[in-house]
Amino acid sequence: MNPILAIDFGHARIGTAISDELQLLAHPLETIAANERSIARITEIVRERKVDHVVVGIPRQLSGKIGAAASETLGFVGKLRAILLCPVVTWDERLTTVAAHRALREAGKKTRATRDYVDQVAAQMILQGYLDRRQYAAQAGKMSR
Repeated sequence: MNPILAIDFGHARIGTAISDELQLLAHPLETIAANERSIARITEIVRERKVDHVVVGIPRQLSGKIGAAASETLGFVGKLRAILLCPVVTWDERLTTVAAHRALREAGKKTRATRDYVDQVAAQMILQGYLDRRQYAAQAGKMSR
């Protein structure tokens, strides 16, 4: 199997994470500056890593509604879908950046030192949630047969 790429889209930085080839575990990959070159870099990663598909976290409001940040992210998803040859799917990522900050803080990392890395960790959390849900759905499907 080919790996899955996850993206945590932000105004200043875009965090990325990638799965292993078994599509079971997510690993931080890199932080990309959010600028006119970011889509080109994502395209390079997809090509170089032979990515199966891309998962983009959508920051829904706690109520589940689409707010300004989610709308902006959906615009970015549209741009990716227009240029990438692989599928691009969305995933609810409420509070993953908050969870990533907490996890790094609990690991003893200083906030300033982790500014770039926190976006990768958020992407890793998005991807791991996505992978776990797929695994659960696959197991549930086998049990109901």
